[in-house]
Amino acid sequence: MVAGDPFQGGASWAVLQYVEGLRRMGHDVVFVEPVRREALRPAGATLAESENARYFSSLPFVGRDERSALLVADSDETVGIPYSQLVELAQHADLLLNLSGLLRDERLMAAVPKRVFVDLDPGFNQVWSLAGHDLGLERHDVHVTVGLRVGKPGCHVPTCGLQWTHSLPPVVLEHWPGAGEPTRNAFTTIGNWRSYGSIEHRGVEYGQRAHSFRRLFDLPRLTAATFEPALAIHRDEERDLRALREHGWHLVDSVDVAGTPARYANFIRSSKAELGVPKLGYVASRSGWFSDRTACYLAAGRPALCWDTGFSLEVETGAGLLTFEDVAGAAAGVAQIESDWASHSAAARALAEERFDSRKVLAQLLERCL
Repeated sequence: MVAGDPFQGGASWAVLQYVEGLRRMGHDVVFVEPVRREALRPAGATLAESENARYFSSLPFVGRDERSALLVADSDETVGIPYSQLVELAQHADLLLNLSGLLRDERLMAAVPKRVFVDLDPGFNQVWSLAGHDLGLERHDVHVTVGLRVGKPGCHVPTCGLQWTHSLPPVVLEHWPGAGEPTRNAFTTIGNWRSYGSIEHRGVEYGQRAHSFRRLFDLPRLTAATFEPALAIHRDEERDLRALREHGWHLVDSVDVAGTPARYANFIRSSKAELGVPKLGYVASRSGWFSDRTACYLAAGRPALCWDTGFSLEVETGAGLLTFEDVAGAAAGVAQIESDWASHSAAARALAEERFDSRKVLAQLLERCL
């Protein structure tokens, strides 16, 4: 998630919030980031000479930390903590928090008495598992998801016969102070146009962000607001790129504005508000997925206008955090924020302090896991 596909500041922050949050609570955290050998850049590079390792070493909290390692999957090749020491540390650990189940190393996993699968991609992970992809779900003792409605009435995400507990994405508030007046007079967002292929399960199409955005193409024409999405969209997506520009979307380069954790944070702080556009699969499945990116906007005092995935049944909305279900609703939400930005800004920060503070979120998570 961090160095396997480097230069995605938001994906890095999603992981770093857990590491830094737990350390600030006084826990001894060892961070291991697995990366597939075929993902090393440039092709054929060793781990030590790869762009992946350089990006990893540049990261705050973990990059040059004596309690962190970048590990080539299915090997003992590391940057940072040597593999032999990782095994020793695992033997003395109380808990493994396996974000998205990316750590598959059998020796490390077997050494830890309790293993927790933290699902950051609700719906997709479960459907892939049912389709025969080995995500290692059965090799974990506890299963946690940011899909706040998984296993609850109205949610179409299969449980795979597992008991899922729910957790909001944590934010280390000390690193996300309220940002004052925005310097960028625009609603922004950050994300991949496509992350991987879509998949269908029991009549529900688990589509990508591209499929959601297409339903919002008309939004700039329905409001006077400015929209500046930072989208990782391939230049071959000519039809969609043309449609976005013709409809009034002001595209910015995602690597330029959010390719590192620092750039990502600065882009969010500079924004007026977030327009949260999730993968269509999160919406169609009514997963209750809540974005770690949205949590950062809220913490920075930036109102968030988000397509409702079902999370409104679990998180307070209406002030600071607003929802919509179609383009007309999105336009109405924009008008609400524009009419009283200061109040929504203050409410956004207050909501982050109440519901997303890493000390609260992670304390609850550990209580459910131990």
